[in-house]
Amino acid sequence: MVGIYFSGTGNTKHCTEYLLRLLDENAPSYSIENENAIDAIRSYDEIIFAYPVYYSYLPKIVNDFIVNNSAIWKDKKIFVVATMGLFSGDGAGCAARLFKKYGAKISGGLHIKMPDCIGDVKLLKKRPEENRKIIVNADEKINYTAKQMLSGKYPKNGLSFASRLLGLFGQRLYFRKKTKMYYDGIKTDPAKCVACGLCASVCPMNNIAVKNGAVSFNGKCTMCYRCFSDCPKQAITVIGKHVYEQCKFEKY
Repeated sequence: MVGIYFSGTGNTKHCTEYLLRLLDENAPSYSIENENAIDAIRSYDEIIFAYPVYYSYLPKIVNDFIVNNSAIWKDKKIFVVATMGLFSGDGAGCAARLFKKYGAKISGGLHIKMPDCIGDVKLLKKRPEENRKIIVNADEKINYTAKQMLSGKYPKNGLSFASRLLGLFGQRLYFRKKTKMYYDGIKTDPAKCVACGLCASVCPMNNIAVKNGAVSFNGKCTMCYRCFSDCPKQAITVIGKHVYEQCKFEKY
């Protein structure tokens, strides 16, 4: 068994590694950004594949990873984990349908609520104690799920037709353009930015460049909020216009 994940601010990484430890303490895990991830997928028949859900759909970077490596999924047994801040409907089903298209066997799906990383929308901001409680509940759900899986019972969160309708009409129908293409609305506040380059170093898309003391973007943001959360001057916004909270898993 191997864990493969994409994680913007640490939530999905935590869930993947915790579930793997409970199922097989020797099982390795790799981010899709890791150059060894493809070889690991080829080497293992059973895969835990995890990602955060944006607008009830896959992050563009995850969708591209699955599609661009379509040949490696055939006959793999894949358990899909989707993390989310609020709701997704068929978060796990979105990847499951792609994997099945490429010949994979879907063993199950799991939805896990985690602290929302969107820290530039005031409505989504929660107090630290609320986020800590969300993580406690998530870990309890992972513990229960691991026990079920070890007994041969795999949950099917997000895999039904009803779940697909919930995802479609809950968010995806109205916000599909947000995830269909890479995002180009990310911005910096020049009065705050010191061009330290940290944002460029953590971006999974190489979307950010620092030249002549200024930050520029190349229109290929996957909305992971990593640069937003790591900026020491709170100079970056993604969807909103103000920084209300920089959210990273290790803060909780």
